[in-house]
Amino acid sequence: MTQTTSGMPNGTRWPLARPYRLSLDSYARITGVHPELVRRIVTLGLLDITRDAEGNLWFDPSQVREMATVQRLHLRLNLTYSSLGLVMDLLDQISDLEGSQRRSRAERGVRWT
Repeated sequence: MTQTTSGMPNGTRWPLARPYRLSLDSYARITGVHPELVRRIVTLGLLDITRDAEGNLWFDPSQVREMATVQRLHLRLNLTYSSLGLVMDLLDQISDLEGSQRRSRAERGVRWT
């Protein structure tokens, strides 16, 4: 790696601000879900989290929407939390396939009227 006149390697980037993230308590308060249930849902792998050195859970704000999806599927379809992983994976795959189909149509010039 080459060095600049300031002594820092070229291409070194420093974040301008700390990334915004939510603690377990603030995430639970925002989503209206008890913190213990949030922990269980994290254990099932339904939410993406990061852990700090002490093992505390931290949530990206995008995970608020994921929790809404989890709750909606659980309540409307009467699914257990353990089965939601499969359902959410299938929904993601469907969304990906629909997106690739739209891109393929756009590349071929096929338009819906």
